[in-house]
Amino acid sequence: MEYDVVVIGGGSGGLVVASAAAQLHAKVALVEKDRLGGDCLWFGCVPSKSLLHAGRAAYEVRNGSRFGIYTDPPRIEFAEATRHVQQVIANIQPHDSPERFRSLGVEVIFGEGKFSGRDTFAVNGRQLTARTFVVATGSRPALPPIPGLQAAGFLTNEQVFSLQECPQSLAVIGAGPIGCELGQALHRLGSQVTIISSRDRIMPKEEPEAADVVERQFVAEGIRIIHNARAESVEVAGNKKIVWVGGQKVVVDEILMSSGRVPNVHSLNLEAAGVEFYKTGIKVNQKLQTTNKQIYACGDVIGGYQFTHVAGYEAAVVVANALFLPVSKADYRVIPWATFTEPELARVGLTEEQARDRYGDKVCIVKQDFANVDRAQAEAATDGFAKYVLDPKGQILGAHLVGSSAGELIHEVILAMKNKLPITALSGYVHIYPTLSEINGKAALAFKKQGYAANKTLQNLLRGFFNFRRGKF
Repeated sequence: MEYDVVVIGGGSGGLVVASAAAQLHAKVALVEKDRLGGDCLWFGCVPSKSLLHAGRAAYEVRNGSRFGIYTDPPRIEFAEATRHVQQVIANIQPHDSPERFRSLGVEVIFGEGKFSGRDTFAVNGRQLTARTFVVATGSRPALPPIPGLQAAGFLTNEQVFSLQECPQSLAVIGAGPIGCELGQALHRLGSQVTIISSRDRIMPKEEPEAADVVERQFVAEGIRIIHNARAESVEVAGNKKIVWVGGQKVVVDEILMSSGRVPNVHSLNLEAAGVEFYKTGIKVNQKLQTTNKQIYACGDVIGGYQFTHVAGYEAAVVVANALFLPVSKADYRVIPWATFTEPELARVGLTEEQARDRYGDKVCIVKQDFANVDRAQAEAATDGFAKYVLDPKGQILGAHLVGSSAGELIHEVILAMKNKLPITALSGYVHIYPTLSEINGKAALAFKKQGYAANKTLQNLLRGFFNFRRGKF
């Protein structure tokens, strides 16, 4: 075989596999049809968080009067905001550059290839053979067949960060994380935004009451939300686009499509390699092997949790299995994620509904409001809460934080879950005062208080003990 491993796709998962394998002295080829870095660097995590930060700056300036700071309305130069986005990409890109990977010993091949057999990948007229292959080709925006959409034109996350002018009005089709993040950011930067949700709330995969907090903030900012509706058709009238939704028309300057993702499998000729796949992605087992045991897959292309950090975790499992003995299994018991709206929404584990479906009335809920955290009061960031879904002994089944810095605050909960520690462990050490992280310690203390309130035997014993000490016996 020519290589120990051929990696197909230069996004988050593929780069982790290629880098780790090369540093373990394996002979590695990395095939990418466009540029290294994948969706996360060019069209996803990096640019979206940069644009969100610009939007937050504009929002804080407009609302400085909350703290006695008064200014004229901000003048927003949108092209400079997107220039900031592109600069951040440029600053991070060298870490994902071909030069860096070649310096590690990886042969980087640019070209669109396909499998020509069970152990051969064809690209640029070459037939690459390897002991193992890794498919990490990611995903792309899903485009539902809405009549008139293609003719009218639209944006996805692959175009929005290159805009030089902010659309005066924008219809966002899809109310998941991408639509909500970009909808809020663009609204804060000057666009009148309408979000079209096919469900009765935004972010339907999240704990409902947590998503409600974000939705209230959106409405307070002036974002329009249409629930339980789908875009039926799109028309063009002059320089405007008309989206028909439930018999009413939404007239806008631009449309942003954020209605899900589809795996990039169409050009790989996976059938020739004996690899099964579905509309949702490539079929893999717990070891992330495909139906051809010499071919592995990870990241968005297998469906499941479509997050950069999950792709990186899956890549680590693939490296161990593809280069050595295939014994490692992907463990999805503790998978966190966050949506970086304001307020942020972070989650790990089960929702309350999922837990009750699985464990019934044994589920215990502990909830702590940010309004009870002094640092949140100091920063006027009291909207939101932390909600913990527990078993009777305090083992954490799920956690849902919505509020300032929720994506940061959830990590000590993740650590506790991963190490099978009860929530009481979060009150077993000192949190710095005043910090937002006190919310986790307060929740742990609340669980202890709930246990004490329900334990009448312990209360009677303590009552008797202190009566004895006071000489009342």
